[in-house]
Amino acid sequence: MERRDFVAATAWTALSASRVLGANDRVIVGLIGCGGRGRQVMRGLLQAPNTELAAACDVYDPNAERASKDLAGGRARTLKDFRRLLEIKEVDAVMVSTPDHWHSIPTVLGLEAGKHVYVEKPFALTIREGRAMVEAARRTKRILFPGTQHRSAPHIAEAARIVRSGEIGDVSFVRVWNSGNIAPNIQKKVPDSDPPPGLDWDFYLGPSPQAPFNRMRFLTNYRVFSDYAGGYITDYGNHRIDSVHQIMGASSPHTISAVGRRLCPENAGDIFDLHLATYQYPGFIMEYAASWVNSHGIGGRSPGMKYYGMRGLYNRPHGFAFYGTKAALYVDRIGYEIFPEVEPGPPYASPPADESGLKYRAERKTFQGADATAEHAQNFIKQVRIGTKGAVDEMVGHTATATCHLGTIAAKLGRTLHWNAEKEDFEDDAEASRLLARELRKPYDLIRI
Repeated sequence: MERRDFVAATAWTALSASRVLGANDRVIVGLIGCGGRGRQVMRGLLQAPNTELAAACDVYDPNAERASKDLAGGRARTLKDFRRLLEIKEVDAVMVSTPDHWHSIPTVLGLEAGKHVYVEKPFALTIREGRAMVEAARRTKRILFPGTQHRSAPHIAEAARIVRSGEIGDVSFVRVWNSGNIAPNIQKKVPDSDPPPGLDWDFYLGPSPQAPFNRMRFLTNYRVFSDYAGGYITDYGNHRIDSVHQIMGASSPHTISAVGRRLCPENAGDIFDLHLATYQYPGFIMEYAASWVNSHGIGGRSPGMKYYGMRGLYNRPHGFAFYGTKAALYVDRIGYEIFPEVEPGPPYASPPADESGLKYRAERKTFQGADATAEHAQNFIKQVRIGTKGAVDEMVGHTATATCHLGTIAAKLGRTLHWNAEKEDFEDDAEASRLLARELRKPYDLIRI
């Protein structure tokens, strides 16, 4: 089916989606992309009252069948082509949890079919595709909700209050880090092979370049290939950079410099194992570091505190920190800590045995929070019921992911880039501008970029 015929055939569904749903009306949803993350988020979404899964769609039959069984007792229809799901008039909203290279197309077509859309992070594989999604949401007046669940975590909102109130003083430097250890060959290269039964491999590749089946390009391993994902910065970093935007009240940097290296070339894929990026915003500088040959991360541990992704006794692999003149605020997905600065004075030759005489500029605090994935998914359903957008909208998702992509583009080119956020383009840099988009492979070029 040609794109114009598809849109014409489904345009009438926008009328059904334009209704405002009452508290007791059933919200009918569909799932596009039924892997582990898709099932996890959909499970949280279905915890919202009066919400029902009507269809599960995946190019790999076992995934769709498992989603229907686990999430709907086998009652949800299983489909291979997401366009068939968008033709179901009863469906009010869809969740897009495909690999990253498929985010933009079902999102745009879903919005044009009158559906509200929850799209997993990263928002899109390229900045231009993200802009196409934003414009589709505005054109159709549908809700486009990014899956950046930090936005629904109370302790992240409290961190924003702490910073903006001046409790930790003036903040001019922010640090974000993601770390792990894949050395020396945790993600081993494997030979090409035949695809497993039930998989439409060409449909899986979709708008990305043609390639023979390789299990490292499929399911949980695909993120190490730039054909399908943006690397660690758009995977792990996306959440934390979005939280920096939320806490600092920022949206886009103006200057970006970065370096990237492949430290484990024997591993599969082509993304950077080491990626360092520096972003200049009005009023502060943010440093991002992804290091995938050492999992320590940054900072120590406080007794009794749990940290996201922690392993062993010492590492703190993911987080973001705000360095104020009164204190440093360390935050991660499941908590925060404030480490106060001591009042000015001479340095100590050795640590004091008794801290009673020390004066600090702020109060020491720790807070143990929790992952907010389920709450975030349910907040999407609340927006669908109300029929209007909330504080979490398409631009929140777009600007966070775009910032990640800027760090990758700067590393690829190896030079400082200057970003015009209003125009969403680089200043006088045609080579960099060409990396804002990709060519969609036919016949999967179903949207205009």
